Amino acid sequence: MKQLQRWFQLNNWSIRYKLIFHFLLISIVPSMGIGLLMGWTANGIVEKQVNSHTTQLIDSVNKSLDTYAGNIQNISYFIAMDPEIQSFLREGESAIDDDGERYRMSKFLQSFTTLYSEVAGIIVVRANGDYFSNEMYARTGKSLTEESWYQEAVQAKGIFKIIGHPAGRNVTTHANYKESEVVSVVRAIQNPDTQRTEGVVLIDLKLRVIAETVRDVRLGKSGFLMVVNDEGERIYMPRNANLGSADLKQLSGQSSGTFSQTVNGRRLQFTYQKSPFTNWTTVGVFAVSDSAQEIKDINLYLVAFVSIVCMLGIAASYYLSHSISRPISQLTSFMRKVEEGNMTIRIPVEREDEMGVLGRSFNKMLSQITRLISQVREEQQLKREAELRSLQAHIQPHFLYNTLDTIQWLARKDGAQEATEMVETLSKLFRLGLSKGQEFISLADEIEHIRSYLKIQQTRYKEKLNYRIDMDENCGDMPVLKLILQPIVENAIYHGIKERRGPGLVEVRASVAGGMLNLTVRDDGAGMKEERLEALRATLEAVSAPAVAAGSSEATEAGRRLNGLSASYGLWNVQERIRLSFGESYGITLESKEKAGTIVTIKHPIQLRKEETAHGKDLESSHSG
Repeated sequence: MKQLQRWFQLNNWSIRYKLIFHFLLISIVPSMGIGLLMGWTANGIVEKQVNSHTTQLIDSVNKSLDTYAGNIQNISYFIAMDPEIQSFLREGESAIDDDGERYRMSKFLQSFTTLYSEVAGIIVVRANGDYFSNEMYARTGKSLTEESWYQEAVQAKGIFKIIGHPAGRNVTTHANYKESEVVSVVRAIQNPDTQRTEGVVLIDLKLRVIAETVRDVRLGKSGFLMVVNDEGERIYMPRNANLGSADLKQLSGQSSGTFSQTVNGRRLQFTYQKSPFTNWTTVGVFAVSDSAQEIKDINLYLVAFVSIVCMLGIAASYYLSHSISRPISQLTSFMRKVEEGNMTIRIPVEREDEMGVLGRSFNKMLSQITRLISQVREEQQLKREAELRSLQAHIQPHFLYNTLDTIQWLARKDGAQEATEMVETLSKLFRLGLSKGQEFISLADEIEHIRSYLKIQQTRYKEKLNYRIDMDENCGDMPVLKLILQPIVENAIYHGIKERRGPGLVEVRASVAGGMLNLTVRDDGAGMKEERLEALRATLEAVSAPAVAAGSSEATEAGRRLNGLSASYGLWNVQERIRLSFGESYGITLESKEKAGTIVTIKHPIQLRKEETAHGKDLESSHSG
């Protein structure tokens, strides 16, 4: 869980992934937002245009239907105002007994059907049930005044009224139109003085005229127009229209509007407008999928556009992030190599931008660091050499004081002969110790120096101190560091022989083994406890050549701890000089056992003498370091 939280933290991402994320954020998200906004706007515009176009078509159809209805209304008015018609209504058949009058009235009615082809038939019915018509007649002897259309006309009191499709009426035509093929309109003719209904004019309008007006209008792929009256009766609807049980109640109460409804598993859109003249409502019906197809096409184009923009954005993001992060990653890789100690590496600079400036600055910084490290190392080397020379200068006066004290004691006890030998030995010791200031002397001189030292110490300790020196014949000319045996032999005497009971033996041996010179100092003195031995070994191993050369805190701390171990500073000094001169493959090893003695072995590289110089001898080293 913590790893997952850590992964989602932006600061833990690499700079490349951060750049990719930000580039995608500023390129893809706005593109997707603009695409969604354009799609939403286009959908609204298309939907409004479809509804507006449908409404305009419906309005045009309503105007045509109003024109037809207006013509029929005028026809009914002319008929009602005709004097012969009025005479027929007042007087009945007696008013048209004359063949000429009957013929004129028949021609009068026929002129309307001739002039207006949409008229299927006209019949004029008196209040007593008599009627006159050219095309229409009663089916039975039942009075036509009992018909519902007649009663509706009477109730309308002379106002033109559209009945709709006739249903079960007792009137038919010579053309034998079906009830579904005509639409009936009526007007009552009233006496202007008494307002009494004298008769009713019934006119049948051919549905074909309405169908020709409506059916030519197409809405989308499968849409159509239909006409319903104010009672919900379907005046006209295409034969192939399958509205099934569609609920058209929403058409009542409002003059216009839109709604959608699912009919037979299809989502249909209904747009309607009601004519105030005919009270008919023209309804446009089309599948929502027809308008949705245009919206789908627009959405498809938008998706394709946004996809292309996103692909370009992703490609640009990867390219830009790679071009920006690559030099940074290279710089990071170079810095990691520098951390591992490779100070010679340099960044190839071929750019002139900020990364090029940074690379040149990095190379310049490495050069300065390398120069400073070399300078510090050289200064530390000089400092350590000065410290060693100062240490030697401190050792010699201390030893000189003890020797002179011994000489004074012998001179006071035994006389001048022994004092003379002591002084001669001391003189040789001083001469070999100085060695004209040289850092290296031959092993033979180093052995002669330690022999003089042991002879002086034996004079002091008498029978308590015995010594033996053994050197291979081929080792005498080998150069060694000056005074590396004297501190160790001094420790053997003061901490080994002096601390034991009875006389002790110090053995010094020089031999070549394993490709190196081994200088061994063995004593059979008090030895050391295991804890002290391990502490000395750990401290000596902590003395490393680079740390000593750099004067690091670890080397200083090792020396401090040795100072805490009494009389071991000589060992640390010899170890430091050897490793500073030849590396960590050489130095001191310790073996000791309490009350049995101590063995100190110095592993020294075999040095070959090359040539004599004015300041000393240049040495050609054969050691591996």
